[in-house]
Amino acid sequence: MDCQTIVLGAGIVGVSTALHLQARGRQVILIDRDEPGSGTSHGNAGLIERSSVIPYAFPRQFGALLRYGLNRQPDVRYSLLHLPKAAPWLLRYWQQSAPGRLAKAAADMLPLVQRSVEEHDALIEAAGLQDLIQAKGWIEVYRDSVLFEQARQDVLALARYGLHYEILDRGQLQAREQQLDGGVVGGIHWLDPKTVKDPGGLTRGYAALFVRRGGQFLHGDARSLRQVDGRWQVDSQRGAVTGNEVVACLGPQSGELFEALGYRFPLGIKRGYHMHYATRDGARLSHSVCDTQGGYVLAPMALGVRLTTGIEFAASNAAANEIQLRRCEALARQLFPALGERLDDRPWLGRRPCLPDMRPVIGPAPRHRNLWFNFGHAHHGLTLGPVSGRLLAELLTGQRPFTDPTPYSATRFD
Repeated sequence: MDCQTIVLGAGIVGVSTALHLQARGRQVILIDRDEPGSGTSHGNAGLIERSSVIPYAFPRQFGALLRYGLNRQPDVRYSLLHLPKAAPWLLRYWQQSAPGRLAKAAADMLPLVQRSVEEHDALIEAAGLQDLIQAKGWIEVYRDSVLFEQARQDVLALARYGLHYEILDRGQLQAREQQLDGGVVGGIHWLDPKTVKDPGGLTRGYAALFVRRGGQFLHGDARSLRQVDGRWQVDSQRGAVTGNEVVACLGPQSGELFEALGYRFPLGIKRGYHMHYATRDGARLSHSVCDTQGGYVLAPMALGVRLTTGIEFAASNAAANEIQLRRCEALARQLFPALGERLDDRPWLGRRPCLPDMRPVIGPAPRHRNLWFNFGHAHHGLTLGPVSGRLLAELLTGQRPFTDPTPYSATRFD
């Protein structure tokens, strides 16, 4: 089969990229070894996170480093066996998290974050997926008055970003979420973000829109990518697919492709888990709630209340374990006592593709003509999928990009 553009990877980033290329007149074939939305796009907390204007940085305070070093925290844990391999990447991440560099990363990411909701809104309307979306924001809750006061000050420092929020005292918080335990001291309700009750379903809905508009989705193996007579070719279950150009949107599997092509991007993997739960006695969770001390999110989803954990540093292909999930589940049952029995047979394990400078790679490959990259969105793949898909499509088709793409260039690692 023949097309203009091959898009590899049918997660939220790949599907969004395919839709934006299609809207600009490209004949696109989308290829993935699994169904759309089956990977990391399926297992996240379901936040379209307009309020996260500061990237997730490596902690630099001595006390925090000591606590994490003991490996007993619920929000971050590491495998001792994996730590020697991860150490160089973690050092680079720590260096990039210095205040000046973090501020620059925040400024570079802001154009993407600012447009995240509106780019999703356009696709949600076109795909008829409004029933999957809630526009009630999310709430971060505090059980420690000192940390809550610090959070209040931190919010004031974000005034220049024009974010909408409400600071809630204990009574206001419990009026908004009546089932939360009385030990909470307050919270911050971020109003700009939207939440998704089935992130995998949203991605599959976008993929269905792509097919309705004339696109093709095929099962295939991105690792078979090769150049043939100046064009790109990849194997699929329906035979070889050949295109003038190819866009790699492979998320945590990106390394399998770019390393084979001779690129050495410092891609790290942050693992995370989720589990769905019933609720007792008809109790409801109305908003997505983040326990800032526990580092987990409880979110009302189509399949129940989903608990999504923080970060686990372990080999990408290592077996799943329940250490972090059990720690978070114990805290979640204190915060939300109505949390009932588990609904999944086993925890879901996902892998977040992260670069140490906290920016994705969006744009052309430096040493291969008509090869393009769109990966490395870390914790915000769901949030940034449509907006980064738009930027990639504008660059590939020669349109004027809505923002300067330089911060996301693959050449920054040369």
